[in-house]
Amino acid sequence: MRSRHNKPVLPEQDGRRPSSPGDLPAAAHIPVAPIAILAVAGFLLVTTEFVIIGLIPALARDFGVTLSQAGLLVSLFAFTVTFCGPVLTARLAGRERKRLFTIILLIFAGANLMAAISPNVWILAVARFIPALALPVFWGTASETAAQLAGPRHAGRAVGRVYLGISAALVLGVPLGTVIGNAIGWRGAFAVLAGLTLLAALLMHVCMPRPPMVPVASRSGQFSLLKSSRFLMHVLLSVLVFTAMFTSYTFLAELLEGVAEIAPSWVGWWMMGFGIVGLLGNWLGGVMADRNSLGATVGFLFLLAVVMVILVPVASNHWALSAVLAFWGIAYTALFPICQIRVMQHGQQAQALAGTLNVSAANAGTGLGAVVGGWVISELGTAFLGYASAALAVVAVLCALPLFRQSNQ
Repeated sequence: MRSRHNKPVLPEQDGRRPSSPGDLPAAAHIPVAPIAILAVAGFLLVTTEFVIIGLIPALARDFGVTLSQAGLLVSLFAFTVTFCGPVLTARLAGRERKRLFTIILLIFAGANLMAAISPNVWILAVARFIPALALPVFWGTASETAAQLAGPRHAGRAVGRVYLGISAALVLGVPLGTVIGNAIGWRGAFAVLAGLTLLAALLMHVCMPRPPMVPVASRSGQFSLLKSSRFLMHVLLSVLVFTAMFTSYTFLAELLEGVAEIAPSWVGWWMMGFGIVGLLGNWLGGVMADRNSLGATVGFLFLLAVVMVILVPVASNHWALSAVLAFWGIAYTALFPICQIRVMQHGQQAQALAGTLNVSAANAGTGLGAVVGGWVISELGTAFLGYASAALAVVAVLCALPLFRQSNQ
């Protein structure tokens, strides 16, 4: 469906009534309970994905590997999402969503337990690989479910609220995982995550209403998205956006320890401050995505480039560093829902797959960012991470400009 300005919008629900009292009726507003449950699930899944960022220095010391090698655990997770996500989502998009979400949470609980007892880095790598298979299925279907429940006028806000799980992971999950890792070891951080994810699976099973089923295009119909050059350009833009973001963010703990000279015991609390400010970015991202998702992408990329350039020069002044980290947190967190909505808006006939393709693109960027950041540290030094991120953000802005011209045609 397209508006009178020829901009894609998320589709209305099909208006079908639920088949049983436990089903959730279609709504023209943002339903609180299912969105909140999805956000809690998202919080734990994203914490599982990114908690390792705060634990990389400890992991490297424990397993006797370099920082760059430990950073490859981030790349492993990200590239698994990239290459497996679209196919798995296309196969599972028609499954009943409540059951699907519950199974995904159980997979994450088991994987976190495996990570906690890993005897070596190879078993830990397997524990990272398994949940990476399920993550894109969750985000693709959860984004579509949230948008469907809220309707096209509030789709960006609904997806933004589900993506509060990402902000909460940055505010509490990743920083507290770092604090727990410093207090009782990185294994303890994964063990706590395993228990919490198991509880979330129980919450999903008991409290989540069943969303109404939506028609799903055939697999060939879904993958017809890949024939649209404009859609593929939006996916590529997401790859560039997340590469720029994660070139520095993957090594945020090392930036704080090695460049800003913050004591390891305080790093988790600094990361928590980064995430708290990110709540504002999440809200701004959801609102601005409803207005102009492409323009919002470019605007926050520009902000990201500016703060990355000035990050290292002000690192020795912790007050100035706090201000820079605040703007970094806003730009970083806002770009998550903005990119998701932007790609879904151009994947009308298969929104779950479109959402998952964006998640795959985001994780491709995450993995590339970890690789690029590791290379920068090895060849140039940690102090050059910000400049590398800024350069990549500028490249992403330049690649976005042709999409503005196409939207006006």
